[in-house]
Amino acid sequence: MIKIICVGKIKEKYLKEAIEEYKKRLSKYTKLEIIEVSDIDNSSIEISLLKEKELIEKYIDSKDFVITLEIEGNMLSSVEFAKKLDSIFNINSNITFIIGGSNGLHQDIKSRSNYKLSFSKLTFPHQLFRVNLLEQIYRTFKINNNESYHK
Repeated sequence: MIKIICVGKIKEKYLKEAIEEYKKRLSKYTKLEIIEVSDIDNSSIEISLLKEKELIEKYIDSKDFVITLEIEGNMLSSVEFAKKLDSIFNINSNITFIIGGSNGLHQDIKSRSNYKLSFSKLTFPHQLFRVNLLEQIYRTFKINNNESYHK
């Protein structure tokens, strides 16, 4: 099972449609759960991160293999990412991805992470990044099942 915990809600119709499309495609391979927690807007980044951390932690099971999306994380090619997910699924059937909000992730969430992943040193809108993550997860299943997919 794959769980994606995201800070913030999707408002744009076109992004919702893209997310639904990848959820449908992924249903062939795995159970997928997307959990949205509130983006806390506070004048103090420290307080915002702390409150978001508390919301995120409610959805992390102690048995989950947690992958945090962090700009400081490891960058992988699509093939390397496919191999990484395959190796994780060999030892743990529950993978939880965490996408932080505009202020990133609280240090306690980063410390809980089993693997830190970065897609780029670029900054992406969090709503758009969710689509990018789903597409790459879908691509990994296609790669790991020796199925064709555009390159």
